[in-house]
Amino acid sequence: MAEALVAVVAAVVAASVVAAVLRPVYEPVHGDDWVVAAAGPAGQEWVQRAVAVREVSRRKGYLLDPADDNVLSFLTLPQLRELMVQHWPCFEPYFDERRDLELALDELEVTRNVVSRNRALSEAVLNQAERASARLLELLGAAGDVPSAGRLPVDAVEDLVGDRYADVVAVHSDRVRLMGQFPAEDLFGGARRLDAIGIGLNLLVQNFSGRRLVRLAESGCRVRLLFLNPASSAVKRRERELGMKRGELARSVEMNILHMRRVRSRLRDPGAFEIQVYDETPRFTAYLVDGDGADGVAVVQSYLRGARGMESPVLVLRGGSRVVTSDQSGDSGLFPTYREEFELAWADSRPVS
Repeated sequence: MAEALVAVVAAVVAASVVAAVLRPVYEPVHGDDWVVAAAGPAGQEWVQRAVAVREVSRRKGYLLDPADDNVLSFLTLPQLRELMVQHWPCFEPYFDERRDLELALDELEVTRNVVSRNRALSEAVLNQAERASARLLELLGAAGDVPSAGRLPVDAVEDLVGDRYADVVAVHSDRVRLMGQFPAEDLFGGARRLDAIGIGLNLLVQNFSGRRLVRLAESGCRVRLLFLNPASSAVKRRERELGMKRGELARSVEMNILHMRRVRSRLRDPGAFEIQVYDETPRFTAYLVDGDGADGVAVVQSYLRGARGMESPVLVLRGGSRVVTSDQSGDSGLFPTYREEFELAWADSRPVS
């Protein structure tokens, strides 16, 4: 856990930020030697050492990701920090406080030293690394200026390296942690289109009031809700998996459907608020917000055998297209996959009157 934490933060935050800011300044003049030029005479020795380590890694096949085949990936955290300090006027527009950034990087370096020397990681060191990582993300978060319909701001980390990790922009261990950072109002408020599939759709039904849903639909949002049929055998199987009393889950789903029918009955255009049910085995729950546009956001959870929806891990996906390389396709992320699954399930479902 600590090794992954330090590697991700050091590589993503430091190397990617340094590359994004300094490459456009030095590469047009110095070409492939732009890192050497940026380091200057004082840093040439450690840059040359990084070049040597890179060559060894190439020969031994350690470079599994072509994106890591660059000198910056082999600089140490203090060296990357030194590059940022030397060229602070270039970085200053993206950070409010230079000292805060230096302190966070220094704290991460402590953890990196422990890991690199194969020493035992104490709880204090792990906590320090977690605090430093959170602080770095907080410092970088203000750099993004392209919100997804006012819901999910692009932070600097996603903007720099998001295309290397498909379109997953956040992972939460359960729905409680998701909602602590991403409330239902932020997700659904202001949506132009909302497609949802699951068993009971509790994230929407229980956390976004009926009055608010009416206002959302009346403002022009088109809604399609796909519930698991409460009378299906799949509901009974799910009840057994979760150790629930017979009929308990079915009644919960029925109540949610009735609540959504009451919302629909209050609309001037009920046709813009569609409710349907399906009878297949539920595989996931997904809320696709503005899934037909470049600013779409999706919240996805897989159904685990012994965990309720509130307890299952959550993926947050960003829709739309990125700038992709020649060996990637524009739909290489997960968002289009879940959007297609929703459409297939919707086509095989039947409406609720």
